[in-house]
Amino acid sequence: MSLVDTDNFERNVRNDHNYNKAEYSAVVPNRIVEAVAHSAADMMDKTDIVVAVAEVSDRCLGGKEWHGIADLCDIPSGITRIEYRRTLDEDSAAGCVALPKLARASAAPALAVSGAESRWLMGVADGSHQAVKEQRKKEMNADFGAPKELAGGLQQRRALYQPRLPPCLLGATVRAEYGDATTTIDPTCANVVAQAFPNTFGQPLVSFLADAGKPVDERPPIRVGVVYSRGGSRRVGTTSSGASMTLSKRGTQGLFANKTLEITDGVLASYKNQGGFDLLGRSVDRIRSTMQLNAAMTTCRSLNLDGLVIIGGVTSNSDAAQLAETLVQNNCKTKVVGVPVSLNGDLKNQFVETTVGFDTVCKVNSQLVSNVCLDAISAGKLILGEEVALSKLTLMEIISKICDGVQARAELGKYHGVLVIPEGLIESIPEMYALIQEINILHNNNVPVAEMPSQLSPWAAALFQFLPPFIRRELLLHQESDNSAQLSQIDTEQLLAHLVEAEMIKRTKEGRYKGRKFSSVCHFFGYQARGSLPSNFDCDYAYTLGRISLHMVAAGLTGYMATVANLKDSVDQWRCAAAPLTAMMSVKRHLRGPGAIPIGKPAIHPSPIDLKGKAYELLREKASSFLLDDFYRTPGGIQFEGPGSDAKPITLTIENQDYMGDIEILKDYLSKVRTILKPGCSREILKAAISSMASVTDVLTVMSHPLNAELPLYHFN
Repeated sequence: MSLVDTDNFERNVRNDHNYNKAEYSAVVPNRIVEAVAHSAADMMDKTDIVVAVAEVSDRCLGGKEWHGIADLCDIPSGITRIEYRRTLDEDSAAGCVALPKLARASAAPALAVSGAESRWLMGVADGSHQAVKEQRKKEMNADFGAPKELAGGLQQRRALYQPRLPPCLLGATVRAEYGDATTTIDPTCANVVAQAFPNTFGQPLVSFLADAGKPVDERPPIRVGVVYSRGGSRRVGTTSSGASMTLSKRGTQGLFANKTLEITDGVLASYKNQGGFDLLGRSVDRIRSTMQLNAAMTTCRSLNLDGLVIIGGVTSNSDAAQLAETLVQNNCKTKVVGVPVSLNGDLKNQFVETTVGFDTVCKVNSQLVSNVCLDAISAGKLILGEEVALSKLTLMEIISKICDGVQARAELGKYHGVLVIPEGLIESIPEMYALIQEINILHNNNVPVAEMPSQLSPWAAALFQFLPPFIRRELLLHQESDNSAQLSQIDTEQLLAHLVEAEMIKRTKEGRYKGRKFSSVCHFFGYQARGSLPSNFDCDYAYTLGRISLHMVAAGLTGYMATVANLKDSVDQWRCAAAPLTAMMSVKRHLRGPGAIPIGKPAIHPSPIDLKGKAYELLREKASSFLLDDFYRTPGGIQFEGPGSDAKPITLTIENQDYMGDIEILKDYLSKVRTILKPGCSREILKAAISSMASVTDVLTVMSHPLNAELPLYHFN
């Protein structure tokens, strides 16, 4: 590690600009903007740059704080050099990870960054950053898209798998059929979304159908770019006659820097139907700030792209909607479309039945959990965060329920069991949620991590001190880019194990529990499924979405997401469509009660588990058996042929989610009404129709009223 030479940086700035305190106030903001602009182009870490520049500014301006840095660099504004140092120098895990993009030097007062970044930062002032640019260029181009040897027989076999496509995409031509204009699921959000997206709100649904017309002999060539944003899957891209595809390296970072790879059949040959992200890499940056949007637009124009496909989850597709709106406003011809890819399966709404990758993750994690069950000769118990939030169970009530289960099984002579805990459980517990919100507010107010415990409210401070030290450190971790807590970094399973053990010891001393001593072994299944070979379903689904994306661009659609309906049935029953991204958007509500006012920016939000759905109903029916019986099975690894190869998640197969099919049924009924009520029909029929339609209108109005609408409740930071 090497230290940023901030003294040299400051000296260069002063020398270059005949420094005086009055002039420096005008000089430094431009320097920050320049530094951040170069960071986007050179793939530098923006936080490192701003911290170094802000340190110089802090010295020269006598502690003045910078405003606008958060928007440019995705870090909180108003943070001084001293506050950054205090965070970095803390001798605790919280200090290490509160600013995850920065490394911590041992007992060093200056900021620690990589050597290359240090050299570049000093070069901003004297203009000598070409060497680092070349180094970054090498890193961007390293090994991406290079042919690789598929050493294993299974890998070679999977590369030969030909994904199945629905009939509407198999013909020589595909017809786009336009439906009705769309709105948002929450009527109270429609105006807000319309104002934020004036050019792309209210676009119609589009269905893709097989065209029996004369095949087109020659198609105009189109250029399509693809970005893996905040994760993704290589199985989405597919080439087609008349189209050339360019993929950005390192996700959105490559998009900003115009680092691309031309996709050919030869490039894809050794990556087809494989797992992992090594074709292009990925990034966690968002396309959010004005600078990032402009950088993306510049790349689209320089590559002369007809379309840009952004692959990712709720955040990535929210960014896709914003980019589409920006390109339309600036008369850029590139059409932006999204593809639903998420390991969590939380991008789920009336148009999206599931995401690419979720089936594979379900199968891999099912094997992992079943292996643990088999090892424990065990039963399984599942805790749902949504269930906890709805029941308003406190942390100790959850612990008590777990202990009751342990004790009930012990009375049956069963001293084994498996408890499956969701990653977001801790945020669903009322008092923990309130504590996290207080910590988030302190983060937003730029309170140093070391001072946060002393600034909590009395009840929150008491809860904070009650928690084990490792949980206290993890709760203080710096927020995600969307201002949410880093739930994946909070060891919820360790917390529950710690508290359950303490409660079981207490029950033993009180004589309420007379069984064996309780002990636990914790596992975290967070990343094991990311690199798995994709299931047949995910391969078929991804290739279908990739083909739809191509037809969307060819049809001139922008601000849309590729969708497939009727996924529970075989591929030949799938229906292909495109839904506007704005139709999936809503605005978070600040309160949990009826009539809560939507505030904030429109976005596509994660979908919670439907506690009134069929999947949850089935789970509840089996709950007592899961708790007391040794109820488990061993599905084994993902099956690609034979029994189990076409199995799908229960949440997909038992829910009636064919939203597009229901719209077609409604259209059929409306068409029949029009046929019956043609001018000339009897007055009695007309009056009956008016009375019926008035009744239907009244019912639908009440159901769509914000005081009665059953909408997802989102946590608001």
